[in-house]
Amino acid sequence: MRKLKLIIQREYLTRVRKKSFIIGTLLAPVGLLVYFLVIVGLSKYQGGTEVKVAVLDEAKVVGSIPDEKGVRYIPAANKTLDQLKTAVTDGQYDGVLRIPALTSLKQKDLTVYYYSDEKLAPEKRQLIERRIAGKVRDFKIDSLHLERASVENLDTDVSIDPESINGEGEDESKYTIGVGLAIGGIMAFIMFFMVMMYGQMVMRSVMEEKTNRIVEVMMSSVRPFDLMLGKIIGAGAVGLTQVVAWIVLSGGVMFLLPFIVDIDPQQMQPPIAAPGQPTIDPEMAQGEAFRIFAELGKQNWYLIVGSFVVFFLGGYFIYSSMFAAIGSAMGDDYGEGQALVLPVTIPIILAFYIVAFVGIRNPDSGLMVFASLFPLFSPIVMPFRMAFSPPVWQVALSLILVVAAAFFFVWLAGRIYRVGILLYGKKVTFKEISKWLFYR
Repeated sequence: MRKLKLIIQREYLTRVRKKSFIIGTLLAPVGLLVYFLVIVGLSKYQGGTEVKVAVLDEAKVVGSIPDEKGVRYIPAANKTLDQLKTAVTDGQYDGVLRIPALTSLKQKDLTVYYYSDEKLAPEKRQLIERRIAGKVRDFKIDSLHLERASVENLDTDVSIDPESINGEGEDESKYTIGVGLAIGGIMAFIMFFMVMMYGQMVMRSVMEEKTNRIVEVMMSSVRPFDLMLGKIIGAGAVGLTQVVAWIVLSGGVMFLLPFIVDIDPQQMQPPIAAPGQPTIDPEMAQGEAFRIFAELGKQNWYLIVGSFVVFFLGGYFIYSSMFAAIGSAMGDDYGEGQALVLPVTIPIILAFYIVAFVGIRNPDSGLMVFASLFPLFSPIVMPFRMAFSPPVWQVALSLILVVAAAFFFVWLAGRIYRVGILLYGKKVTFKEISKWLFYR
């Protein structure tokens, strides 16, 4: 146990003291800050110059149009189309917008024409289309002598609020599914990222020591299994340290961001709403936010976080042990060892795809249940399902299987590691690795 502790300590201190680790840990929150600054800058960017548009309203439906971002509307009722085209050529306008007459109030499609030798930017084109569509809609409402408020009331948002028949189930709301998908998706992504990143860190560490022949000196006083286990635990501790540092620093960045940049929520929204859609009410949006936070508060966070930690540790030990075994079997050429890495990464990627393409549609489907119990998939799939309150027996069985699989794969990897770590100058195949399992 003392030797194992020394190996873990050496693996941990060696990596956290590296400049690459320190720089990478500090640069990640800086990169997050730069990312948000770029997003805010792009949302405030006013692309291009103002476009002066002469409006030839043959339909007599639009009337005066207020100017908006990047587009200035100029009425041209007393001029012909040819006169306006000449004015565009002389530089008085940037283009002419001709609105033909409506054939009927039942007309659903209307094509308007824009005359100019200069291309109209897609953003400005959408602005003009939405503005004209809104004006035509208002004209039809007035022509049919309809009450505008009554027309707005025709649009109804329908949402399903699940209710239990016997009263024993949990009280769900229309936000339950969305919140569950968000929580489950985030946990699945974190698990996928962590297992892939730090599992391969163990493999690279084993390969480095094997290439440098340091492992030959270490194995003169330490058992191969203890050496491999120490590397796995040490690399995991390094990853945990980095994640905690990222969380703390990123939290500080998010706290300081409003003081660094003045963010206007209105600039993050489209300039005008689509015809027939109401604009966003700030009070309604605030109420929606409160209800989402209330739904978050209803989650069983102790069970979710606790099981997530167990699944993370189980998944980390399963895949890190396999990566360590592959690192011990690889030679100096990393490219030749890619054939050994592929079978290990396939289950991780497949589990993530199952969550992305099946879990989002139905978290309790048969495939999701199987994947949440299968030890190679469950470290990624079951944390996703935890946000949807799966049956307790499925969670318990999945935990037992993933812990048992972790012990099995660590033992299995130890059998491979003890032979492969001292093997040099030979290209290893899966057939030969299978023979190592039975060596005494």
